[in-house]
Amino acid sequence: MNGKKFEAAFEIAETPERLFPLFSAEGEKLWVPGWDYIPVTGGTETHEDFMFMTANHDFATTNAIWIVKKYQPRYHFVQFYKIEPEDKIAIVSVKCRLMDQRRSRVVVGYDYVALSKKGQDFIDDHDQNDYEAFIGQWKLLLEQYLKI
Repeated sequence: MNGKKFEAAFEIAETPERLFPLFSAEGEKLWVPGWDYIPVTGGTETHEDFMFMTANHDFATTNAIWIVKKYQPRYHFVQFYKIEPEDKIAIVSVKCRLMDQRRSRVVVGYDYVALSKKGQDFIDDHDQNDYEAFIGQWKLLLEQYLKI
């Protein structure tokens, strides 16, 4: 099985301090239509090793188990393992960086590894253009939520 890595970025008129909390299980409920999750480890606060589950979401073909791999709020960086059993695993990374007083650059990476033919077919069928369109939707949804 092969993997594939995608990365895309966008700029948005907001500070990392306001943006970064939105890239959490609880924060995404505010701006992602239909987003919800089930905490596995209890609570709603993001921390390393926090685990939760989601139904089919963001290219998922099955329900997913998420584990916070790295959580560095001081640096506005979070990384998750997104496990779709019998399908694929993604390492999802989000980094927010201040560009000027009220503008941030958000860089989002998905590093996929196939677990099956179905997962490999997904990876093979997606390219950088698909991924950039997907992350472009994040920007639009965030701007709608933030009323920018």
